[in-house]
Order: sequence, then structure tokens, then C-alpha cells
Amino acid sequence: MNRINKTYLRQLHYKFAPLMIFPLLLTVITGSLFQVAVVTGNANNFVWLLELHRGKFGRINLEIIYPFLNGFGLLMLGITGVIMWLQIRPRN
Repeated sequence: MNRINKTYLRQLHYKFAPLMIFPLLLTVITGSLFQVAVVTGNANNFVWLLELHRGKFGRINLEIIYPFLNGFGLLMLGITGVIMWLQIRPRN
């Protein structure tokens, strides 16, 4: 890769990461908390966590595309991160 592609890749990763951190953290946190509610026998009181986990945000219902957006975002961050990591040359 030449210098322009490395710079573009870095810019893409750094612009995309802040956009994806919120939905990914939301998915992880709500899924974990709902699982704790299930284990403690309180799942019926915390169904709203499951709705957030699936992408239903009040009137905004993204349940159909939310998993694909999360998956695509995570995949893109992983690919760009690994490519940048592989391009790091060890210092002598």
C-alpha cells in the first residue's frame, strides 16, 4: 500500500470507530444486563433491556437492520484495525 492508502485507511478507521462504539457498547451492556435479569429470575421486569438490545428505541424501530449495522460496523473496524496493525513495522 502506498502512503495515500495508509492515510485513508487510518482516517476511515478513526472516523468510523466513534460512530460504532455507542451501538456496540449498547448491545453488549443491554445483553449482559438482561442475562443477569434472566439468571436472577427478573426477566419480566427488564424486557425493555431486550428491546434496546434488539434495536427498538421507543418510536424508532431498527430491529430489522440493527444487527446488520452492528455486524457490518464491527467487521469494518476489525478489518481496518488488523490491516493497520499488520502495517506497523518493528523499530530497530
